Amino acid sequence: MIPYGDCIHCGGEVLEKLDRLDYRYQDQLFIMENVPVGICNQCGEKFLTNQTVKKLDHAACTSGKVIKTISVPVISIAA
Repeated sequence: MIPYGDCIHCGGEVLEKLDRLDYRYQDQLFIMENVPVGICNQCGEKFLTNQTVKKLDHAACTSGKVIKTISVPVISIAA
């Protein structure tokens, strides 16, 4: 487990958990599962290490281990 220190937004304790992230890479949206993320126990802010971001980028650019594909509706709320 990586020590993240206290939350830079609220000062709460940040603990590492495996989480699901929506991750954008070159105009594509990926849903990444089982990502090690630091999550503040007070405000819920999420923090990633540089190493984790590199792994996410690599998985997205090589289309990693795609386990399923889903369709996502796009809605515009512009007047």
